[in-house]
Amino acid sequence: MTAVRLLIVEDDEGIQEMLDYALAEDGYLIYPAYSAKQGWELIQQHEPDMALLDWMLPDSSGIELLRRIRKSHPGLPVIMVTAKSGEEDRITGLDVGADDYITKPFSVRELKSRMQAVLRRTRPDKQMLQLCELSLDPASHRVSINDAPLALTPIEFRLLHYFMLHPDRVFSRAQLLDQVWGRQVYVEERTVDVHIRRLRKQLQPFGLDRMLQTVHGSGYRLSRP
Repeated sequence: MTAVRLLIVEDDEGIQEMLDYALAEDGYLIYPAYSAKQGWELIQQHEPDMALLDWMLPDSSGIELLRRIRKSHPGLPVIMVTAKSGEEDRITGLDVGADDYITKPFSVRELKSRMQAVLRRTRPDKQMLQLCELSLDPASHRVSINDAPLALTPIEFRLLHYFMLHPDRVFSRAQLLDQVWGRQVYVEERTVDVHIRRLRKQLQPFGLDRMLQTVHGSGYRLSRP
């Protein structure tokens, strides 16, 4: 099995050494970076399969690096590993595009479990998906309607992708949180409602917002209009 190339952007040498030791024994190929600049350079040089990203770095915030990653490497799985533990911090990290968010101090065993979950979730079938005029390409992270590109946030993309993998099925808010945000990400169920509204707003100019249906008392589904 090919080793997973793992970028760790963390300025604390002790944490870097601990993660290097704990994860290398599991077969990860580690690329350590101690600043946002160094992390970005390693992404360009080595195209890692996953990144662990601290928020507070000496030259720039991890959030700014995450924004940069999402613009040019939208498919790179990123887990924020940070001391910033407030709910608003978690929501910001996830909205900008983190695939998971874990706070310090953390259990290495839990981190490993979350990393495996993110890899499973972010390496789905790469087959192009089509529903009515709506097209989604998991490989390039592109969505279009009648060939017109649709600019979605990473969460909106994952939400739409999950619905398109399971058309006509009803999912509760809790199920969507588990499958799209991840079981270990602690955000309120109202977060689902917010992103459903945002996704509908993106589809509305094309008359496809009615595809994203509310099933009262049950949740949401994506169906042909």
